[in-house]
Amino acid sequence: MYRAVVTAAALMWAACAFAQDYPNRPIRIIVPTPAGGPVDVMARVLANALPAALGQTVFIENKPGAGNTIGSRQAAAADPDGYTLMVSAASGLIMSPMIVKNAGYDASSFAPIALVAETPQVLVINPQLPFKSVAELVAYAKANPGKLNYSTGGIGTLPHLNAELFKLASGANILHVPYKGGGPSLMAVVAGEVQMTFDTVSTSLQLIQNGKLRALAIVNPKRAPELPNVPAMPEIGFPAVSSGAWTALLAPHDTPPTIIAKLNAATNTALHGEAMKNALEKLGAQPRGGTPQDLADHIAREQTKWKPIVESLNLKVD
Repeated sequence: MYRAVVTAAALMWAACAFAQDYPNRPIRIIVPTPAGGPVDVMARVLANALPAALGQTVFIENKPGAGNTIGSRQAAAADPDGYTLMVSAASGLIMSPMIVKNAGYDASSFAPIALVAETPQVLVINPQLPFKSVAELVAYAKANPGKLNYSTGGIGTLPHLNAELFKLASGANILHVPYKGGGPSLMAVVAGEVQMTFDTVSTSLQLIQNGKLRALAIVNPKRAPELPNVPAMPEIGFPAVSSGAWTALLAPHDTPPTIIAKLNAATNTALHGEAMKNALEKLGAQPRGGTPQDLADHIAREQTKWKPIVESLNLKVD
């Protein structure tokens, strides 16, 4: 008994000493999507702001593929020492484990650190198309079933689910063309390979402003301040199609609470700094932050929300 107590005390002391010394080398953030997509953009904004609070370099490593599951599995299996983290969105953290058979992880595989930011999605089309409104697009899609295609960053991503909800709500017959990430999906619309997609305002805004994309509707309960003339989906008769995007910072499940607390404090400090607030504002995103428990509660609500939708759409990938 005495030996067990001594051993436990020694382990606790070692863990505390390790946490006090943390971080003493660069920190890697795995992003399970390609460079240039919405999640990657948010992760890089965060990675640029964290060193000031942590005193160490923070770098991004993109590990895309298989509906975000490749990078997510690697992050979940990493040593829980605080030197490998993950920035993910709902699609990779929540939806992919519901859809991809033997994904190898789920939300419980991670320790929540903090909610980073939220941003509305927007329905965008190639500007060469004649449609100036959602009503015109829907009318054409109904009259010409299968003639329009929409791109996404993969099966089970938030743009995919929002597009399928839009099809159900509108009766439009539009075909899905999955790409290997949000960045390639968006560029496919710009290039005219496909006609439309649902993307975050953060990554579409400059392309919209430059006339390379046309925005038809905001996928959010309210209009986006950055695009005040673009109606929100509920305004035009589609209240069910109103789910925005969010990004969160996570660690492998068994990461010590003291390290999680340090990372949470650093993230909140970064989010309240002018540099990050300005960067997020330019991207049309709202900084969030909060406690690890706040993020855990947010993830639980999102799981409850999306599970019946995924099941109703019968989305499964081997």
